[in-house]
Amino acid sequence: QVQLVESGGGLVQAGGSLRLSCAASGRTFSSSAMGWFRQAPGKEREFVAAVTWSGGDTYYADSVKGRSTISRDNAKNTVYLQMNSMKPEDTAVYYCALARYSGSYYYLRASNQWNYWGQGTQVTVSS
Repeated sequence: QVQLVESGGGLVQAGGSLRLSCAASGRTFSSSAMGWFRQAPGKEREFVAAVTWSGGDTYYADSVKGRSTISRDNAKNTVYLQMNSMKPEDTAVYYCALARYSGSYYYLRASNQWNYWGQGTQVTVSS
């Protein structure tokens, strides 16, 4: 079993930055991908970003591309999401996820390809 614990959420002003962290514990998978999804009130959960096991491939939703950076530290079993130039529409609960197998952007952007989820952390961007 895998446990994912997010941290780093909070309140930030528009234009500001935030760094989310997600620590994984329990069983690990050498070919796994880690990523972030978010869900705003009244909306479906949407893909934000993902990184493959090696860290060599990263994928971003168009809505955050150019403003966000995903990275992972396999020695610490931790994935990070650095978000800059934040906008009110970034307000959501952000969920960390782990997929047993990495894949392409089109594979990883589907929430049903992910096997484990964190409990979520609230991010609020004020205008």
